[in-house]
Amino acid sequence: MLKKALFLLLLIFSLPAFSQSPKLSENTQISIFTCGRGEELYSTFGHTALRIKDEANELDIVFNYGAFDFRTENFYLKFVKGDLQYFMNVTSVEDFILEYQIDEREVIEQTIDLSLTQKQKLFDELSASLNTSDKYYTYKFIDRNCTTMVAEKVNGLLGQAQIQKVDNKTISYRALLYPYFDNYFWYKLGINIIFGAKTDADAEKLFLPVELMNSLDKATVAGKPLVTDKKTILKGTEIKPVFSFFNSLYIIITFFVVVIVINKRWLFLTYLFVAGLLGVFLCLVGLYSQHQEVLWNYNALLFSPLFLALPFLKEVKLKKIGNLSLAILMAYMIFMFNKPHLPIMLPFILATVYMLLKISGRNPLKLLSSVK
Repeated sequence: MLKKALFLLLLIFSLPAFSQSPKLSENTQISIFTCGRGEELYSTFGHTALRIKDEANELDIVFNYGAFDFRTENFYLKFVKGDLQYFMNVTSVEDFILEYQIDEREVIEQTIDLSLTQKQKLFDELSASLNTSDKYYTYKFIDRNCTTMVAEKVNGLLGQAQIQKVDNKTISYRALLYPYFDNYFWYKLGINIIFGAKTDADAEKLFLPVELMNSLDKATVAGKPLVTDKKTILKGTEIKPVFSFFNSLYIIITFFVVVIVINKRWLFLTYLFVAGLLGVFLCLVGLYSQHQEVLWNYNALLFSPLFLALPFLKEVKLKKIGNLSLAILMAYMIFMFNKPHLPIMLPFILATVYMLLKISGRNPLKLLSSVK
């Protein structure tokens, strides 16, 4: 163990001094780690990493493209903007596995069939990147992440025999991601509010760890399977759904029922004003951020910036803006008809329609007396 650690340190710190990394032996193994999902938001979709093992050189290390630094200046602003720099680091396989063992997350290993020349090329490129700006990349949720970076490196070795996505490419990115948040209502709600039109496109890109794993299973080079061995390193613990009223759609429904039963004009206007602020935020983020996923966010039709004016308008103008907002909401409802997140947005839609009708002097379904 000590010899391996010393070799790893020697490898990292000697790269600036030597133009070439150590020569790999014929029995070197290159494998892809697919790690199961965790309970933290950043680990919801799992992880992908690349292992290089050469017993002749007492080398067993993992190259990991999922590193980021919380100490980065203006970390959250950079993350929202879409110019936060992720980077590749290297660690021993023991340390890498230990982290997932502690978190009780599954780790599956797929050994891939590469020539010695390809193995050496991959090792040289990764090693050289460690001490240059090449180890950094600008994180993009769909287009550039730990999975796409590993797939890109492997595809660079395979030439024309590119790894092809085998999972369903006809469903949208939003529908593909939706099940990942089954146990996390607030994450699901937030993600589906902040995501815009791009996530409704067909999920043609290979960007999720489990999709890369499935694609590797089916990949062939010159008629031979690319994966020569597949095994589970860690079984992990299955995340079982535990119902919580405060982490479910019922809390949202209850909130709106209470607001409607209270039946106060000022309360309706307060909610609509806050919804308008959210709409302004969605519009500004679309202008500010470089994340393509948050552009053209049609949820700004539900949380309309027009609502900001409602508390300050007299009856005639308020009714006009209310009618315009209702028309916009009708268009939003039609657009949302076949979207997977319609069920969780429906309470917001119905409650907003009701409030707009009430403050305009109407009494929808005659459920309650005139708004006070």
